[in-house]
Amino acid sequence: MRKKFLSIMTVAFIIELLFTYLVASFFSVRMIELMFFVGLIFTVIILFFTSSGGIISNMSASEVGARTGILQKSEPFIFKRGPIFTASLLLLVVGLVLFILLVSGIIPPA
Repeated sequence: MRKKFLSIMTVAFIIELLFTYLVASFFSVRMIELMFFVGLIFTVIILFFTSSGGIISNMSASEVGARTGILQKSEPFIFKRGPIFTASLLLLVVGLVLFILLVSGIIPPA
């Protein structure tokens, strides 16, 4: 990994952890209880905004074609994995491991 990739990923991970902490303190729950869900939400949102083509693009192209009569070529789904998506995926995996440990009773609930 390049230094720039790693530094952007680290900054994004810290920002996501800070956001998770703020949400957890707002709802008065522990941070490890929300890490998986916040990581899942971040991962889906970032995947949606960093990829191109796919179902949504084809649907909007069909709608434009139906209104104007000009057909557009459909775009294939292209996924772009960057440092921010990697940081969100890391938060998702760490949150999943901690959530499984919490549910199984290895991490005490109180």
